[in-house]
Amino acid sequence: MKHLFAAGLIAAGLMTSLPALAQDKLSVMLDWFVNPDHAPLVVAQEKGFFKDAGLEVTLTAPADPNDPPKLVAAGGADIAVSYQPQLILQVAEELPLVRIGTLVSTPLNSVVVLRDGPVKMLKDLKGRKVGYSIAGFEDALLGAMLEKQGLSLKDVELVNVNFSLSPSLLSGQVDAVVGAFRNFELNQMEIEKHPGRAFYPEEEGVPPYDELILVTRKDKTNDPRFKRFLAAVERATLYILNHPEESQAAFVKGRPELNDELNRRAWADTLPRFAHSPAALDAERYTRFAEFLKARGLIKAVAPVDQYAVVVK
Repeated sequence: MKHLFAAGLIAAGLMTSLPALAQDKLSVMLDWFVNPDHAPLVVAQEKGFFKDAGLEVTLTAPADPNDPPKLVAAGGADIAVSYQPQLILQVAEELPLVRIGTLVSTPLNSVVVLRDGPVKMLKDLKGRKVGYSIAGFEDALLGAMLEKQGLSLKDVELVNVNFSLSPSLLSGQVDAVVGAFRNFELNQMEIEKHPGRAFYPEEEGVPPYDELILVTRKDKTNDPRFKRFLAAVERATLYILNHPEESQAAFVKGRPELNDELNRRAWADTLPRFAHSPAALDAERYTRFAEFLKARGLIKAVAPVDQYAVVVK
């Protein structure tokens, strides 16, 4: 018995002296600075889920939010957080990108007005100013929403407010903004004692779509790291749903700027919108939205979904 015990100690000593297995490095470019939209990625990192999957993942915020997909297309990062509408437009421009996963599976985009302002219904926008930050998709989205009310983009004055959506609305520069994320701008306005009212595209004639997705270079689709990465993101998502308070504590660890009222509210509003199965793909949904973009004149043809969105094997 003593010999067996001694052998066990020797074996344990050998195990502890062995070097740890090397982790496969993986770089992820976020679409913006870290915020609750990225919770599954941050929690997977903080709780060691990426490490358990044999991955050393770096999460990097971009200097310019338009850059991440382009950097991935150029080989500057492995994965980028992007948007389904943007992906379809960029693939039409022949960027070699493909969707491999989903972070947020519902639209976040919305048209927002002041709750106590003159706009009570979308048709009240006639003759008024609407602020936007990104031309193309946002005005197409607004145009579709207006058409359901018997109006068109010609009935409003579009004003480029860059990324100052809430400030331009609160200052009276515009009467409404399109492109406001319902989990952020509405909370920000509420905190500032100027509550807003949102009109949701998916309730006003726009097909539903995945707001935040994960994209990579088309020639890297079969990278074996991606399956483990997505499994870790799914594990983190389920952990967040099961343990929201512990998850939020992990999310703000080392990031005190995220532990404020706005981000706490946004956290609660974003939780139900995370994709429960990040690797799953609804091809019909992608086709419907591509057809919408074609009808709005933003793309010339609807490409087969498997050319730009896949399920990682």
